[in-house]
Amino acid sequence: MGQGPRPAAASQAASGSRGPAQAKGLPHYTGVSLRHITRVLECASRMRFVDLAVIFVYLIAITWFGARFRKGQTSLSDYFLGGRKAPWWAISLSIVSAETSTLTIVGTPGLSFAGNLGFLQIVFGYLLARVVISLLFLPLYFRGSMFTAYELMRRRFGERIRRLTASIFLVTRALAEGVRVFAISLVVSIVLGTGDVASIILIVCLTLFYTFEGGMTAVIWTDVVQMCLYVVGAGVSLFTILAKVPGGWAHVAAVAGQAGKLQIFDFRFAPAMPFFARTYTFWSGLVGGCFLTMASHGTDQLMVQRLLSARDEAQSRLALLSSWLVIFFQFSLFLAIGVALYVYYQDAHMVAPRSLDRIYPEFVWRHLPVGVAGLVTAAILAAAMANLSAALNALASTTVIDLWRPMRKPGGDRDAGDLKLARGMTVAWCVVLVAIGMFARHWGSVLESGLSIASITLGLLLGVFLLGALTKRVGEGAAIAGLLAGLAAILFVRFRTPIAWTWWVLIGSAVTFAAGYGASFFQSSTPERST
Repeated sequence: MGQGPRPAAASQAASGSRGPAQAKGLPHYTGVSLRHITRVLECASRMRFVDLAVIFVYLIAITWFGARFRKGQTSLSDYFLGGRKAPWWAISLSIVSAETSTLTIVGTPGLSFAGNLGFLQIVFGYLLARVVISLLFLPLYFRGSMFTAYELMRRRFGERIRRLTASIFLVTRALAEGVRVFAISLVVSIVLGTGDVASIILIVCLTLFYTFEGGMTAVIWTDVVQMCLYVVGAGVSLFTILAKVPGGWAHVAAVAGQAGKLQIFDFRFAPAMPFFARTYTFWSGLVGGCFLTMASHGTDQLMVQRLLSARDEAQSRLALLSSWLVIFFQFSLFLAIGVALYVYYQDAHMVAPRSLDRIYPEFVWRHLPVGVAGLVTAAILAAAMANLSAALNALASTTVIDLWRPMRKPGGDRDAGDLKLARGMTVAWCVVLVAIGMFARHWGSVLESGLSIASITLGLLLGVFLLGALTKRVGEGAAIAGLLAGLAAILFVRFRTPIAWTWWVLIGSAVTFAAGYGASFFQSSTPERST
């Protein structure tokens, strides 16, 4: 039978803090009581040692597992696309891992703790976007042999637009990934008691090792292992919380329902600024979430690289569509954890951490059974490492394929030289992400910071890609003009209006598309290019 949270005094005594009895003086403790306290503290120390040992062993094992995929890598196709040998289900789980990552694990429970289940409205937009990508973008990506999404822009428009879109991706992905680096440093600092800076350096350096060695094959298969593990860990966490709440889920549902925590849909609609300022509504979720995912999964190399790693277009489509089912389940699970933690804190009259991003990792470390806490924490850390490794691989592939290759001189052993450069770029981007992660400490909620950063420029990329896929008359100059107009529009929206970030991709892509198409009527000629 579950027990409720410990009273504040009991919590203080268990943690070695000054409790009520101590306030009256030490003589009130007998010799037996002091020995009992000593045994409790020694037991707690052994518990933390077991958890730390589990974390250490797991991280060593997963790092070894990823690094062993170095064998057989002789070309950029092997390093950046895994030789296109991964099965669809592994790519599907890898997509989920990249889409959720530590931002979801750390940030999503905090959203429902402070609000309700409204974030799920965005997930319905994710499904609509996957259908559009499958029908519109995938056939273009598998027409020929591509390493990156931006090679499609070269075929359709020219080299300048390819470099421009690739550069936008590099800046956006580096900033968004820097937020993710900081997110995992929160977990490391809770577990090891290190500062944010030391935690950031530690997790990035560990990740660099097997990314440098294993390439995309290591990314996909470590994603599969770690995603399954942290979902199981989240399930264990939810059941543990419910066991600590008298009445279990029935009590949680009753209290949360009265507080409005179980509300999902907000159908309110009004063509006025307050409507667009609300972040989570059905309309912003369906439309904004759709455009956000069309941009992130259809134009962002982090996701497109996974889709290009499939054996063929059909397998890529199956991987993309099936990933939505897992995404929906995952977001529901982590939002449910936040709701359960809200009731747990309310019943115990506990004060929530100042940063709600810490609420779930702190519960895992302090309240899960010995060994299980270590395993779940290790899974959270390792999931972040897998996602970070994918970002490093995507940043390196875009740098080498879209920026370096067009400028190099012909001749020489290209594959060997490019493979060496790819590994060097992986190290260079690692250093960049460490620096960004340190700045990200002051950017607010890690989940919303990561999504809002991506929303600024993803609309520009989506607008240009839609110009390439849906029109024939638009040339390179007009596309660049559209992109610049979209950038001006989204910067105005970001800094001069209260419009929520869920609308930014829609606005950016719409302005880019409209301006680019309009500019095409003033271009001197429309070049014929292959798509």
